[in-house]
Amino acid sequence: MDAWQALLVLLGVVLGGLCAVHGLSLWLGAGAESLEAGPFAGGVPSREHALSRFHVRWYAITMIFLAFDMEMLFMYPWVTVVSEVGPSAVIEMFLFLAILFAAVVYAWREGAFRWV
Repeated sequence: MDAWQALLVLLGVVLGGLCAVHGLSLWLGAGAESLEAGPFAGGVPSREHALSRFHVRWYAITMIFLAFDMEMLFMYPWVTVVSEVGPSAVIEMFLFLAILFAAVVYAWREGAFRWV
């Protein structure tokens, strides 16, 4: 029963903290009546509709970002096991990086990094 008591105490602390933060925001906040009907991000009115289309060049940048994001996603677990697995893990990671580098060279050659 000790584990359940600790869990209930933690749940109580979390709920108490949430109530305290919410109460503090109600106390210190401006209130809904003083807010403008405009956007929240700095109060600057938007120049286009929220569902407007993006230019096609953003998709290439997105794909390059996802390639580097996947690299980091695979490198973090690799770091934890590389000492246990040994040289084969290092060879596999350099092979993965070589494939990623080939993709970046291809994107560069196709003009994905050229903005205009």
